[in-house]
Amino acid sequence: MVDEEARAALAAIPVLAGYEGPLERLGGLTNLVFRAGDVCLRIPGKGTEEYINRANEAVAAREAAKAGVSPELLHIDGETGVMVTRFVVGAETMSPEKFKTRPGSPARAGKAFRRLHTSGAVFPFRFELFAMIDDYLKVLSTKAVALPAGYHDVVREAESVRSALAAHPLPLVACHCDPLCENFLDTGDRMWIVDWEYSGMNDPLWDLGDLSVEGQFDTAQEEEMMGAYFGGEPTPAERGRIVIYKAMCDLLWTLWGLIQLANSNPADDFRAYADGRFSRCRALMETTDFSRHLAAVRVG
Repeated sequence: MVDEEARAALAAIPVLAGYEGPLERLGGLTNLVFRAGDVCLRIPGKGTEEYINRANEAVAAREAAKAGVSPELLHIDGETGVMVTRFVVGAETMSPEKFKTRPGSPARAGKAFRRLHTSGAVFPFRFELFAMIDDYLKVLSTKAVALPAGYHDVVREAESVRSALAAHPLPLVACHCDPLCENFLDTGDRMWIVDWEYSGMNDPLWDLGDLSVEGQFDTAQEEEMMGAYFGGEPTPAERGRIVIYKAMCDLLWTLWGLIQLANSNPADDFRAYADGRFSRCRALMETTDFSRHLAAVRVG
C-alpha cells in the first residue's frame, strides 16, 4: 500500500515518471521517505498540514540546497509537500550513537550550521519560540490529549528566559530549527542537513542547543561542535544561549509530541516522548547552572 503511494507520487513527477526500479523505505518520524535509484522521495505524513506550511518549506529547501548545506533539490511541490532530492551516496544517516562513534562528526555538524547561518539565505518563516508554543497549545486545545502536569507553570517561568534573550538579541539568520540527528547525513568529510519543515529565520544558537539535546551530546561533543562553529571559544553569553535553548527546545517539542499522539502517529510512543522531554526541560531549568547561564545572557 505504502509502495503504491510512492509509485503514484513518482509517476506524477515528470523527471521521474519513467522510474520502475526498486524502492527502499528510509527512516522518518512523520513522513514517508524512499530511495529510488539516485534520488530520495519524501511524501508528507497525514495530519502534518495542521502545523507545517509547505510553501515556506519549499523556499527554505531551495535556499539550503543553493547554500550547499542540503542535497540538490530536483522537485518540490509547495502545496502537497512531495519532494525529491539527490541521494547522497556513501552518507550515513546520523543518530546519537553515530555522533558518538564517528570521529569529528560534532565538528562537521558545527561547520554545516556555520555554512547555513552565514550563507545569507532568507527563509520566509520567522521561527518564534513563544509564538509557536502558543500555536501548538491552540492545536492541542481541540484534541483529547492531556498536557504534562505543571506545563503551564513552566511556560510562565520561561518569561524570565524570554526577557533575558530579548535583552541582547542576535541578528536573525536562516536556521534549520529541527536538528534531529536523523536530519544529518555524514560522508565522513562533510555533513549534509535535510528536512526543512520547521526551518525559519531564528537566533542561530537555537540550532546548536537543539542538536546537543537531540544528539545527547556530552561535554566533549558540545565543545567540539562549538569550537568548529565559532572557530574558537564561545563567549559566556553565547554559551548561555545554547544552554537556554537546550531547555526551550524540550519545552516546545513536548507539545509537538502531544500533537503526534493526538494524530495517532504510530512511529513512536509519543506520550513517553512528550513526558520525557518536559521532565528534562524542568530538570535543567531548576539547576544553579541554568541560573548562571541566564545571567550571562542577560548581561550580554
